Amino acid sequence: MMAKITSAGRTDIGKKREANQDQFIIADLKKSMLVQETSLPLEAHSRLYGTSQGHLLMVADGMGGHLGGNRASRMAIDLIINQLLNTLPWFVRPNGDEADRDLAFIEDLKGVLREAHLAIEKEALSEVEKKGMGTTLTMAYIVWPSMYLLHAGDSRCYLLRGRELRQLTRDHTISNQLVEQGGMTVDEASKSPWSNVLYNALGAGAESVNPEVHKVAIEAEDTILLCSDGLFRHVRDSEIRDLLSTELEPQEACRSLIELANFRGGFDNITCVVARLEKPVEAQLK
Repeated sequence: MMAKITSAGRTDIGKKREANQDQFIIADLKKSMLVQETSLPLEAHSRLYGTSQGHLLMVADGMGGHLGGNRASRMAIDLIINQLLNTLPWFVRPNGDEADRDLAFIEDLKGVLREAHLAIEKEALSEVEKKGMGTTLTMAYIVWPSMYLLHAGDSRCYLLRGRELRQLTRDHTISNQLVEQGGMTVDEASKSPWSNVLYNALGAGAESVNPEVHKVAIEAEDTILLCSDGLFRHVRDSEIRDLLSTELEPQEACRSLIELANFRGGFDNITCVVARLEKPVEAQLK
């Protein structure tokens, strides 16, 4: 049974930017049917829905000026939703080896991100004012008891379990690449001008994108946070952990995190999506 998920998102322009180029979406994925005609006591053209098959969270942080950045982040989310609904078997549970199914689904997710990258690049090349436009993209698809992560850029996905906060995604920045190679400390990276330079994103004039994909086991009472860099450049991981460990509802948690980032300067757009996993429905009924 799917764990009950309580979620909310919030985005803010910050204190210094003239426009908000961040986007987010939270959605339940359900099978549905559109009734054409029936003798049953149903209205014609009414739509019937099944139970939730999965929970979708996405954050995208656009770049390349107001026009280009806003368009790129919107395109990324729109294109991926379209692929999920019309191409990927997101609610199918076929027979066969689970590992093989996971590998196939992960390859499908990588393909979706590559297609979005190509579409953004095509539009950027067609209009001068959108040249160089690009976006980060961090997606969490929750299908109990697993979460699939699809990621490019420096937005983040965190998992809070108990009092332990883990960053599940990598920052695709030059400074973080240097840290991983031993050429820079974490403290040096946080102050480096290379901390804002992406080597992997959708669009941005790059020839290709290298999708980061993970499958993560999730548990009841986990909390998931997706956010743009406008949050974590001002709010430390320990502060994120402490705030998410409170009993604040997701909407209030998002509001509090954004208020803190703005209090610290709010130099960029700030977006948060928080999802709390409760015990599965079967367990709640016992």
